[in-house]
This record gives sequence, structure tokens and C-alpha cells, in this order.
Amino acid sequence: IENRLHWSLDVAFDEDQSRVRTENAAQNLVVIRHAALNLLRKSEHVRGGIARKRRKAGYDTEVLSQIINLPLASTA
Repeated sequence: IENRLHWSLDVAFDEDQSRVRTENAAQNLVVIRHAALNLLRKSEHVRGGIARKRRKAGYDTEVLSQIINLPLASTA
């Protein structure tokens, strides 16, 4: 049965295609994905769906910093 959480994880993170099977790696990645999903849902800095927010955060470190509420580190 597909619920909203599983559907969101599958669409945004392509979780069904994950082939991680060793020791606790799969469980660890689930925890990380859930945390990332919660941050993306609460983010109001980027408009759009979860998958779009995730892509934007991957392309732009400023957007990533806004989503996780960390100040952007200067590169000077």
C-alpha cells in the first residue's frame, strides 16, 4: 500500500531503485532521506515540489544553506 510518505520518498529520492543492502546502510539512508524530506517540506525559500527543491539544492549551495538553515560559508 502506497502512502504519502512512501510516495514522496519514491518520487523525490527514487527510493524504490535503491540497491543498498549491506549491514545497516539501508536503514541509515532511510533516516537521512526522512530528515531531508522533512527539511524540504518545511522550506519556504524555494517554490515547487519536493523533487524540484531537492534538485535546486543540489545545484546551488546558497539554496542548500537556506533549506538547512546554515549560513553560507565564505570561500575567501
